[in-house]
Amino acid sequence: MTIFLLPSVWLIAGIVLILAELIIPGGVVVFLGLACLMVATAVSLGLVSTWVSALTLFFISSLLLVLTLRSVFMRYAGGDFSRGNTIEILDDIGQQAPVVKTIGPGQRRGMIDYHGTRWKALSDGQQIKVGDVVQIVGRDNVSYIVEPINNNH
Repeated sequence: MTIFLLPSVWLIAGIVLILAELIIPGGVVVFLGLACLMVATAVSLGLVSTWVSALTLFFISSLLLVLTLRSVFMRYAGGDFSRGNTIEILDDIGQQAPVVKTIGPGQRRGMIDYHGTRWKALSDGQQIKVGDVVQIVGRDNVSYIVEPINNNH
């Protein structure tokens, strides 16, 4: 257990952990590396003389660094974070699209061209002809529910 009393071991472990933060992002590993550097300093100054006290210093300093400094550093280097819409249909409702295959009458599915992709579409039972522009009002599985825009007829 005398390996825990060698400052070079703690120094190398600290450098490896700090560099590992580049590969394993998350803002925790770097603080473990800093705790190793603290222990290396304490061992080299003779403040720590047993392997139990070296490990205790490592555990306590790691915990304190993570709990106190992680939130501060994450505020400035938080990485990519976005809060996107998780209910995708909300982005589509109200959008307009041209009809490329007649929709209806009844429950007969047609096709619309929405964002460069052809989608199945249903209406409220009325017939909507090719070339008319519709508004998306909902979705039923993989088919959009549409209604004609008033100025089409």
